[in-house]
Amino acid sequence: MGTKRIKVLEAIRQGKIGGGETHVLELVSKMDKTVFEPVVLSFTEGPMVQQLQSLGIEVHVIETEKGFDRSVWKRVRDFIRENEFDIVHAHGTRANSNVFAAARRLKLPLIYTVHGWSFHQDQPLFVKKMRELSERFLTSVSTSTICVSNSNQNDGIRGWNMKRSVVIYNGINTEKFNPALEYKPVRKEFGITDDKTLIGFIVRMTIQKDPVNLIRAMKIVMQKTKDVVLLMVGDGDLKQEVVQLVNEMNLSSNIIFEDFRQDVPDVLNAIDIYCLPSLWEGLPIGVLEAMSMSKVVIATPVDGTKEIITDMENGIFVPVRDEQKLAEAILMVHYDKPLQKRVSENAVRTIHQKFSIEEMVKKIENHYISIMNLKR
Repeated sequence: MGTKRIKVLEAIRQGKIGGGETHVLELVSKMDKTVFEPVVLSFTEGPMVQQLQSLGIEVHVIETEKGFDRSVWKRVRDFIRENEFDIVHAHGTRANSNVFAAARRLKLPLIYTVHGWSFHQDQPLFVKKMRELSERFLTSVSTSTICVSNSNQNDGIRGWNMKRSVVIYNGINTEKFNPALEYKPVRKEFGITDDKTLIGFIVRMTIQKDPVNLIRAMKIVMQKTKDVVLLMVGDGDLKQEVVQLVNEMNLSSNIIFEDFRQDVPDVLNAIDIYCLPSLWEGLPIGVLEAMSMSKVVIATPVDGTKEIITDMENGIFVPVRDEQKLAEAILMVHYDKPLQKRVSENAVRTIHQKFSIEEMVKKIENHYISIMNLKR
């Protein structure tokens, strides 16, 4: 008889693909299956569920789009009890808010990965305070909190003297995000010639990612040159507003909208610049993927992004909500090909040195083992 594998429940808020969902996909696919038995619980259906099934990973869905949704807590508890998990690992606030009660009742170790805190500076004061209190509570009831950036960990320690936390950076699958591979001709699909500079905005269109400021920057860029094209891939609650703004500013000839796509490596291969003018972040996986694909990243120096990029070396920083500086950075990369080459080559080097998927998975596996040893 072999040694019993450690059965881990990976809980995530939704089945749509985002940063946290990509993290879970990579984690469970790379985990050592001779030691661990991962099972995923998603709180909505979506493409991630199908991808997990295609990988042969057991995945279950208990539908809710609410945090602290007491109506699903009993179902979650019954599911965890019936499957006899050894560890519950919740990814993100909503997932943890709907599994912590079951983990506590069943006396199971609960690990909470913070993919960026749910509170941020743009919220009304009352909302921000309530979110901080909920994060304080969730970290206090968790056996351990994994932060994906030092910035997030420092916020928790400063905010409420958070205990029992570690930092484990997100990692990238450099076999999948490899600029040396062959990719689909995405530029040809959209009729974009090689002499154009193509910017990629490949995230959900939300306040956090600030797509409106990027559109305003593109207006400035197009006053200088028509050889820059912006490809916006994704949905989100600001999409309608952004489409309307593009039409009002007469920018539709140089801005292309696409719904979410599964072929992200193909899209990244096609672009020259990956742009992420966020207001806040955890440790943005999209930035890491673009860097792994040897692309110039133009981003804002927020939270975990500051721990990835060194300005003008492996990426370019612009101030938050500054369309003029953002436009200037885009034009600089467009005109300065040697700069583009140097920054993109340094970006790939950074990923291989600091942000490999293998290192991330090994650190999380070791954390699971240390948690199990504490339990014994």
